[in-house]
Amino acid sequence: MTYIDAAAAPLRKNGQIKIYGPDAFAGMRQAGQLVARCLDMLVPEVKPGVPTDRIDRLVFEFAMDHGAYPATLMYRGYTRSTCTSLNHVVCHGIPNDKPLKEGDIVNVDVTLILDGWHGDSSRMFGVGEIPRRAERLIDVTYESMNRGIAVIKPGATAGDIGAAIEAFVEPQNMSVVRDFCGHGLGRLFHDEPNIVHVGRRGEGIVLRPGMLFTVEPMINLGRPHVKVLSDGWTAVTRDRSLSAQFEHTVGVTETGVEVFTYSPQGLDKPPVTSGRH
Repeated sequence: MTYIDAAAAPLRKNGQIKIYGPDAFAGMRQAGQLVARCLDMLVPEVKPGVPTDRIDRLVFEFAMDHGAYPATLMYRGYTRSTCTSLNHVVCHGIPNDKPLKEGDIVNVDVTLILDGWHGDSSRMFGVGEIPRRAERLIDVTYESMNRGIAVIKPGATAGDIGAAIEAFVEPQNMSVVRDFCGHGLGRLFHDEPNIVHVGRRGEGIVLRPGMLFTVEPMINLGRPHVKVLSDGWTAVTRDRSLSAQFEHTVGVTETGVEVFTYSPQGLDKPPVTSGRH
């Protein structure tokens, strides 16, 4: 894997890791904060009786009101502005008219394009009062993401991120999904490098200042295996166990890491449950 100055790189995925400068970081801060505010807006909206297509509509309207555009809308044929992954859905759940019910857990994944830059983040929401095992899964997933982010600095490797996540999750009798990973982004929605959420310390690509990517571990209460349903998008746990995910967009700095998608209100930390936060 080679590295290239993003300013000289083609606007497409070309197998090279793009290195971005201060202007890109400024753009990513704006896009990341807009996504965080969008997810904050959803906190009182995710509650029993609300269908996930209402959540999708709110995300679309928020984007339009703020001069942005949902990156998923018509991306490779996907027709919604967000992904809503419920209970045993691992990722890429498609919003529909089925109401949420008490005890559900749902991941809402939003990517907004603002002035050409992609801000990408997802959070777990509890619908009313949720089971203790679901709360624990959400807590472990959130902590695993933070542990992955904490090791990011120049000279560290992608394997260090995966190793930090895997070493924390597996002793909890939970499993890390292997089939999906984090990804580079910036002017593109999905770019190099892939950030796998398992790994060995010291292995994989070396992190350099100016790299932009997501950290987004998906954690299952059961086994790690997933399958994609006939709609071509929805990925579910094969054993029907609960799954959870959190995601932040980050940039590697000269001294460590900058997280672009932190909630300005602190609402990206569990528990985020309708009626309390």
